[in-house]
Amino acid sequence: MGVYEILALYCLLGAFAGTAAGLLGVGGGLIIVPSLIAIWQSAGLETPYQMQLAIGTSLATIVITSLSSIRAHHRHGSVQWDVFWRLTPGILLGTWLGALLATQLVGGILKNIFGIFEILVAIQMAFAVRPAPHRILPGVVGMSAVGTVIGSVSSIIGIGGGTMTVPFLTWCNVIIHRAVGTSAACGLPIAIGGAISYFVLGWDHPDLPEWSAGFVYGPALAGIAVTSIVFAPLGAMLAHRLPRLILKRVFYGFLALLGIWMLSA
Repeated sequence: MGVYEILALYCLLGAFAGTAAGLLGVGGGLIIVPSLIAIWQSAGLETPYQMQLAIGTSLATIVITSLSSIRAHHRHGSVQWDVFWRLTPGILLGTWLGALLATQLVGGILKNIFGIFEILVAIQMAFAVRPAPHRILPGVVGMSAVGTVIGSVSSIIGIGGGTMTVPFLTWCNVIIHRAVGTSAACGLPIAIGGAISYFVLGWDHPDLPEWSAGFVYGPALAGIAVTSIVFAPLGAMLAHRLPRLILKRVFYGFLALLGIWMLSA
């Protein structure tokens, strides 16, 4: 597979992930990580740290794409910034801890963790599993602890954390549109903290391909980021014109298949 073909695949991946994010409100990490593994295996990009490289690259793309999402939610007044700031310190700590753990794991174990998580997310979304409101938001210590868990898991998987942040906030009586908006905002410190952690932990590593900055692969980051930014607004526009229920079912089935493939790859 030639260089231009690989770059074209990165761009197509960014277009698909961006459209899905705009159309269904699902972050791109669940698509980007397994897709990068598939592309690199086909292209013969060999490194024992494929999973770490894919996760670090995924988080770096989320830094860029989350900015437009935050802007849109802020414009509609759906970001509770006080909640965001209470979660952020724990999130930043968690992203470092998660990346530290992920960089110590054998690639096969990390693949299995990702695959299981992706299948669970597909089930959660397909059946709209969301806890009923039962309590108020915890205090400083509790919010820091929750942020640490969300940041750690997101950093290990390479996602923006919405599959955990939204259920937690709705459980704590935050109305759904504010839970979604605040979760989108929390995706930025997750992505920044995670990307920096993978960059630092992989710096000067001898077993990484050329054009890598730590565990972040430059060509993939560039291709995915450019097209995902362009196609996310298209997905948001199509959300009002296409049968979302059918699309959601197809997409959740696709996530489940990706999870199964990751377990068997």
